[in-house]
Amino acid sequence: MTNFVTASARSNLVNLLDFDRKGLAAFFVEMGEKPFRATQLLKWIYQEDVTDFEQMTNLSKSLRAYLQEHCTITAPEMLVEQVASDGTRKWAIEMSGGNRVETVFIPEEKRGTLCVSSQIGCALACTFCSTAKQGFNRNLSVSEIIGQLYVAQQRLGPEKRITNVVMMGMGEPLLNFDNVVAAMNLMMDDFTFGLSKRRVTVSTSGIVPAMYRLNQVCDVSMAVSLHAANDELRNELVPINQKYPLSELMAACREYAKQGPRKYITFEYVMLDGINDSIQDARLLTRLLKKVPSKINLIPFNPFPNSAYQCSSAETIARFKDVLHKAGIVTTIRKTRGEDIDAACGQLVGKVKDKSRRHLKLQAMGSSHVG
Repeated sequence: MTNFVTASARSNLVNLLDFDRKGLAAFFVEMGEKPFRATQLLKWIYQEDVTDFEQMTNLSKSLRAYLQEHCTITAPEMLVEQVASDGTRKWAIEMSGGNRVETVFIPEEKRGTLCVSSQIGCALACTFCSTAKQGFNRNLSVSEIIGQLYVAQQRLGPEKRITNVVMMGMGEPLLNFDNVVAAMNLMMDDFTFGLSKRRVTVSTSGIVPAMYRLNQVCDVSMAVSLHAANDELRNELVPINQKYPLSELMAACREYAKQGPRKYITFEYVMLDGINDSIQDARLLTRLLKKVPSKINLIPFNPFPNSAYQCSSAETIARFKDVLHKAGIVTTIRKTRGEDIDAACGQLVGKVKDKSRRHLKLQAMGSSHVG
């Protein structure tokens, strides 16, 4: 097996991991080659684990020489691995500029789920999330996103296959729209990882314009970080709600769910003691989601240092679930995984050189990255 070049090497060359198949075909056409070269290259990289151009024997010698001189296949470097008592693995992965993100693998009996980061840090400042406390540095490139999946699968080996990917790691994926879409296209490409569109999920805090745009260009599963059923509370917990309130968010969700007869939106709802966990909150939630094909994940809050919140009791969560269940909404209580290595939901922190300026309005962030 041939490993990727590390991210610190050959940074002046064109990184071919930054292209999905469409982009790679355009790259080859621009240099006077046939577009099918893209398929050949993808198979070498992702299916044969070959990254040495000289070993790509169905490419002409002249093309191999050109690629050797002008291109590279460069993935981020896995620095640290932690394994939790439940088998969950967390990796610290180094990106350029001295930053790190965290990527988590969650093994289950019939599937293995990889939680992938899309940004270094996060600018949305959700009050219950440890990642948000780290500030924001930059978007990840396509190679840095797809590279997490590649190096994780290499580390796990053939006995532990990654069957599902959730874009729920560090960052707001829809604020890195183009790179995230290209990376998800690679995940689902038959000549790379071949994941089903139902096994690739993008999570958003509610970047409404980008949700409509995604609906037009990439058919993947959608998860929405909801956490409150009224605007007043959601404005506090998820500040982007001040720009895209619940009425607009629910309209976007209804539109996204129209893609197919079995489409639904997964809503993530973190359970915060005395904040959003009352019976009245549950009833408000059932009314909010009445016209949206929904599945709800109730997430026990995972504490982190200096957090202002506590997790709802098991009894409270069970009562909350019962209200939703009686209203006909499919509801699950997410089992906390990897808590002993800080790999649970909302706990990923990495190493972020914060370039964000907290005094700037979040509204500007909400509109400037969705193009």
